Amino acid sequence: MDDAIECDIICLVTLEAGKRLGPYEIVSPIGAGGMGEVYKAHDTRLDRTVAIKVLPEELSDNPELRERFEREARAISSLNHPHICTLYDVGCEDGVDFLVMEYLEGETLAERLQRGALPLDEALRYAIQIADALDNAHRHGVVHRDLKPGNIMLTEAGAILLDFGLASLRKGYGGQASLSSVSTRAKPLTEKGAILGTFQYMAPEQLEGLEADARTDVFTFGAVVYEMLTGKRAFEGESQASLIAAILEREPTPLSSLQPMTPPALERTVSKALAKEPDRRWQDVGDFGSELQWISEGGGLAVVPEPSHSRHVLPLAIAAIFGALVSGLAIGP
Repeated sequence: MDDAIECDIICLVTLEAGKRLGPYEIVSPIGAGGMGEVYKAHDTRLDRTVAIKVLPEELSDNPELRERFEREARAISSLNHPHICTLYDVGCEDGVDFLVMEYLEGETLAERLQRGALPLDEALRYAIQIADALDNAHRHGVVHRDLKPGNIMLTEAGAILLDFGLASLRKGYGGQASLSSVSTRAKPLTEKGAILGTFQYMAPEQLEGLEADARTDVFTFGAVVYEMLTGKRAFEGESQASLIAAILEREPTPLSSLQPMTPPALERTVSKALAKEPDRRWQDVGDFGSELQWISEGGGLAVVPEPSHSRHVLPLAIAAIFGALVSGLAIGP
């Protein structure tokens, strides 16, 4: 299986090699999950390799899954960023709805983390790229809501953000992509109180069933950055209940306890992203990214200035000692 797009994999192969979806010829399966199956395919018109995400016919009767599938198409089609997977096409063939996306070679961040923490400079580089991608999405009214290492691809071009299947779009935003034969639902995709996402990376407000906004992505992104830096998840539990309690009530182990060489500024920056209350976090992922950029350029190693009231203490003390010495010399034999 190719190291390409990941979907929390349990393979459910329904399309065989050689099967055609319009001009796209299936080459091999990549992975599958609750939101569909992903295949490596060949675009016979443009002679290029693509990734195709399909909603199998047996899942298409589920109106919520169909709506999420179309929502992903709308979300991605509204975005154009070097660190967000590009949507090329949408379509329906023989009852199979599909999205055609950029094919990415590399490994997911989840796969990379199986080998431990990333070096500081590498973690910061990827984090800055992801922050820029999220900032672009937020500016276009898209909140990802399911950011996790499995939804980030590491390629030669850097980190690429994937899987907008749980994304929310603010009114007045959204692309024009539309899947054929998809009916419009009268009620919203997610009912009030519904919990969507991956528990280990959920923000407290998500676990409480409250509405997610851009600050929710800031929290989950903070958890991803924490894991890149330490190789450990920010919140862990032996059961789902204990994990939820950890996210709602406990603070992560300090970065410096796990990585003693962590710059103090980086620890403060990540801790702010992981604040329980949304109002206490970075309010804009762009600001979070700017701080990470400043740290990567050496700002995190800068000495914090002393408070202004203490700045004159040392010179005065030196002056007093010097004065005493002079006086001693003057009255000595």
